[in-house]
This record gives sequence, structure tokens and C-alpha cells, in this order.
Amino acid sequence: MAESVCPHLGSSLGPEVGGRVRGGRLVCPFHGFTYDVAGACVATPFADPPKSARLNVFHTREILGLVFAWWGIDGRPPQWSLPEEPPAEGDWSGMEIQTLRFPGHPQETTENSVDFAHLRYVHGYDDVTADGMATVDGSCLVSRFGFKRRRRVAKFISAIYEFSATAYVHGLGYSLVDVREHTIGIDARLWVLATPVDGTFIDLVLVSQVRNVRGPKRRIAGFGFLPVTLRTKVMNKVMAIMQRRDVLQDVEIWSRKSYRPHPRLCRSDGPIGRYRRYCRQFYPPDGDHGRT
Repeated sequence: MAESVCPHLGSSLGPEVGGRVRGGRLVCPFHGFTYDVAGACVATPFADPPKSARLNVFHTREILGLVFAWWGIDGRPPQWSLPEEPPAEGDWSGMEIQTLRFPGHPQETTENSVDFAHLRYVHGYDDVTADGMATVDGSCLVSRFGFKRRRRVAKFISAIYEFSATAYVHGLGYSLVDVREHTIGIDARLWVLATPVDGTFIDLVLVSQVRNVRGPKRRIAGFGFLPVTLRTKVMNKVMAIMQRRDVLQDVEIWSRKSYRPHPRLCRSDGPIGRYRRYCRQFYPPDGDHGRT
């Protein structure tokens, strides 16, 4: 993966303006300058390629088809690694991918992984409980919790769904939440991936994936009659809608809140302080720590 601006005369190299990949090489839509996978300009239509024309190339990693690129301050090389790829057996659905752009910071959005109080107050979850303390192992923070959700399915009938979740946080931009819904028997993966855009806005990419639901424990009208693949696809759509709805509730707050480097925490705030200490490792030791 390389930067998206041509060093020749500054054209965007993106597909929306005509940039394209031809023969494994990236071609600029403005003057046809062509770059190889190492970022070197290897051809132009009308002259020899200038040796000084070179793209910055980023270290990349692919996980289940999701491509991640390392961008380090002042060109720093990767300081930590992303996790091993989770199992990709054929019993998982395809991925639902959504992107939201809003004013925010990756440290703030990822803090939700340990902010159990907001799950009750903002999202209306019931019986939110932490499953032990959040643990830190180098660049990885693990947070386990459980909760219930109540949904009205008829005028006088409510359905209660019981969840357990484990959030794996790697750095400030990668969170994977393994979710188990116990009353039906659904396993899901939810990624929350934050990328700074311009110092004000971030792109928050939401990804959901569901394991094939072969024998649901609870009867749901019409659900059991669907083929397994379609049943799983429908359930993944439902999970994606739920994930988006919850995150949009958070966005209303994230996009308007002010960061407090010394928050006045209370007993119910759980491991927020531990999370913020964990975050310090991801800032340059002698630079502006931004949010720590």
C-alpha cells in the first residue's frame, strides 16, 4: 500500500479520479506516471521515469481480506503487531462493512471497550457485568463482559437476549469483539477500526461476521425454515444493524465531547484508568501525547 498522491504534479491516484492498477502497477490518471510495488516510478508515456519520483510505501497486513497499513509519526517503523488471523473456516458468513466519518479520536472511540457504564446508560443494556479485570499484554488489551438486551416482539411480550463478549484491542485503531448470544446460540465477530483522516475527522469502519446458525436454541418465526446460509446472512445483517445503531448513539457524543486528560472517575467507571495508561505506549516518548 502506498500514498495516494503522485509526486510528479500532485494528482490523486485514487480510482474516483481515474487512477488504476495495470499489470500490477499503479498508473497516475494525470500524466500516466507508473509506479511499481516498491513505490518507484518505472515508466512515463513520454520520457524516461525520473528517479526522484517515488511513492511512500506503507507496511501492510491482511486479515481475512481486510487490509491494514502502518502509518508512523515521522516515518517510524511498526512498533507493534496486529493479532494472528482468526480461524476462517467455511462456516462463517461474509463480512458486512460500513464506514462512518465524524469528528473524533481513535483513543476515545476505543475507550468504549472498557466503559461498561455507558453500555447501560447510553445503549440501555441490562445486567452489564465485567468478567474479571481488563488484562494488558504488551500492545494487546483484553476486556471481557456480559450483558442482556430486552426487545419487544409483541404488545405484551418481551424477548431477553443474553450476551457475553470479549474485546481484543491492539493499538488505537484495531478492536475485535467476539460475541456469543446464548439464548439463540449465535457467534459473531465485530470489528471496530478507527483511522484518523485530517486531525479532526476519523473514519470508523464497522465490520460484522456471523458463524453459521445451524440449530437455533430459541424458535424465531420463520427463522428455522430458512436455509443455513441464508439464515446466517440474515442474522449478520441484523448484527450489522444493531452495531451501527449503537455506534451512531456514541457518535452523537464522540463528535461533541471534549477530552479530559485528568477525568474525575468514580467507582463504576471500571478500567478506564487502566486503559488510558495502556494507551501511553502508542505515542512518541518525547512528543505530543495528545490523549493519554
